Amino acid sequence: MKLSEEGTFDASALSLGAIPEGTSILLTGDDTDAIETVFYHLVAAGENERSLILATETNGRTVNRELDRIEYGISNRSTVLSCRGATDSNITTVDDIADLAGVGMQFSALVAESGTMAASQRAGILLCSSICQEVDDIQSVFRFLNANFLSHLRRDGIMGVCAVDTSAEIGGKIDGLVETMAEAFSAHISVESADSEEVTLHLDGDEVESKSVTLTLSD
Repeated sequence: MKLSEEGTFDASALSLGAIPEGTSILLTGDDTDAIETVFYHLVAAGENERSLILATETNGRTVNRELDRIEYGISNRSTVLSCRGATDSNITTVDDIADLAGVGMQFSALVAESGTMAASQRAGILLCSSICQEVDDIQSVFRFLNANFLSHLRRDGIMGVCAVDTSAEIGGKIDGLVETMAEAFSAHISVESADSEEVTLHLDGDEVESKSVTLTLSD
């Protein structure tokens, strides 16, 4: 992956250009595979960067494998907080995803640790919709995002991505949830999937140039 201009993160692989530091991106769509592919392209650390990923459904070793499919070796500059699977050199396991206070503490600690390894960080949550399915109070998810995700992005200049699968069953409230969440994020990328490989990304937000791009995402 090529280096970005100072103060930005490269997203040219998705034809999105450079994304300013501190940008919070809400990534949505109803094709889980397409969302995940776009997510990994966005959070994959470039040279002199670090990635921090909270994986709610995917085990840590799978996350590492998917990152290395973007470019071999990216997993070596990544930290994974996983809800499934064994720990590894760069993988920490979450005890209970529904305990968002505990998850928030773990996430914040890893942000600080990752920051000692590289000044430029990318962070991501895959998938936030799974968290919403596990908790009793949806407001606790908003509190977690504000206190332990969005605040770090703003304070530490991290580019962050929160992926939501809009096909998930969350008491029939997914559309309202996405609408509410979008108000807290500085950018929104919605993913339209035409077939197994071609997708259209619609980018909109106050801190980015609004655009729509169609591209082929190969394995």
